[in-house]
Amino acid sequence: MSALSPTLQAFFTGRLITQRNASPRTVTAYRDTLRLLLRFASEQTGKEPCQLDIADLDAPLIGAFLDHLERERGNSARTRNARLAAIHSLYRFASLRHPEHAQTIARVLAIPHKRHERPLISYLDEQEIKALLTAPDRTSWLGRRDHALLLMTIQTGLRVSELTALRVCDLSLSTGAHARVTGKGRKERGAMLTAETVAVLREWCRERKGEDGDPLFRRGAEDRSPPRRLPGCLTSTPPQQLAAARHWRARGRPVVPLPDGDRYLGFLFARGASADAVERSLRDAHACLRIRIEPLAPEPVGAR
Repeated sequence: MSALSPTLQAFFTGRLITQRNASPRTVTAYRDTLRLLLRFASEQTGKEPCQLDIADLDAPLIGAFLDHLERERGNSARTRNARLAAIHSLYRFASLRHPEHAQTIARVLAIPHKRHERPLISYLDEQEIKALLTAPDRTSWLGRRDHALLLMTIQTGLRVSELTALRVCDLSLSTGAHARVTGKGRKERGAMLTAETVAVLREWCRERKGEDGDPLFRRGAEDRSPPRRLPGCLTSTPPQQLAAARHWRARGRPVVPLPDGDRYLGFLFARGASADAVERSLRDAHACLRIRIEPLAPEPVGAR
């Protein structure tokens, strides 16, 4: 038996799950990366995956695999770097178990992450935010849900995964209104809510009913988004569709909510929040609103 097979098994069961307590999404991402790598290595070496050894997965092969991701699979530099991070994690783990492969492992760990362009981040102004919030048809159940969802996204800057994971019991709409959020890295925080958001959420909770453990923004009969594993939950796609496709595009460009302290600070002050309230909000959470405006695609010749 090669050293690679038991190392892979120990990496997932011992390192990721037992020692690191990695989230299911992290385990899935690492699994997919190594599955692609083993398939590529098998094609390049002519060996079955179970016959591959650490020496077969040397730096030239890993470099060829990364090029394969970009050229043949069409992955971006960010995706390529994420795959490389998973490979580095495996090789760091293997370096302590198999010192006889120290040279091969060191060369793989020396492969750098690829630099890529970082576009300038722009923001939606007050008028654009108002246009976005008035877009849903609030005479329908789906429109009222979308309006509440968009307003909470704009005011708190929650990640899409955080927004879709909210439950009714996570809201506190009395004095000191806030939403309890479990975010990236399983970190818990409180996102402060303004009076405008509280009023909308109260109406929405009164209309949607349901138990405390039910999703706050549940799917409707007319919602065409694909179902998630947990019945009634939105997927991570609809909030982006709400902001970018179904309702309104910011001057024809998709928008993505991201956390940003300065934007949220101005948002609170613009709505008359006191200095104490702003201080509590920034202390309780790093969640604020930033909207990334993607560049417009070139207009085809003759489109006009």
